[in-house]
Amino acid sequence: MNGRLLIVHGPNLNLLGTREPEIYGSDTLEDVNELCRSTAARYGLEIETVQSNHEGVLVDAIQAARGAVDGIVINPAAYTHTSVAIADALAAVDLPVVEVHLSNVHAREEFRKHSYVSPLASAVIAGAGITGYRFAVEHLAAQLRG
Repeated sequence: MNGRLLIVHGPNLNLLGTREPEIYGSDTLEDVNELCRSTAARYGLEIETVQSNHEGVLVDAIQAARGAVDGIVINPAAYTHTSVAIADALAAVDLPVVEVHLSNVHAREEFRKHSYVSPLASAVIAGAGITGYRFAVEHLAAQLRG
């Protein structure tokens, strides 16, 4: 299979490895990207990645994915609970989406239990640490195989 996936990392994920390791673990964003890259390669897929702390940059990247990639793995981070703009962009590009969260958002603060992205996702993976990204890439590979 040949194809491309976009891996979208939301705000503060650039601080992985140092930010609240008791919640998010000690792996870095580059560790996450390498895991996605190696997992995708096993399925003949390539990845491109984007991380931003700015909502508009993420919206632009999602819009640019239309016609350029075959699916999106997204950890919208705090924008999960606040961004109608990201949800609208995901709906507009009409690509398969998997939502990932490093921590179990349902075991945390009440506001983290609502996601604007989940209704657009074919799967939501939460609480598996960076392994959740591997699951997400594998899930999209299976979807793309048909």
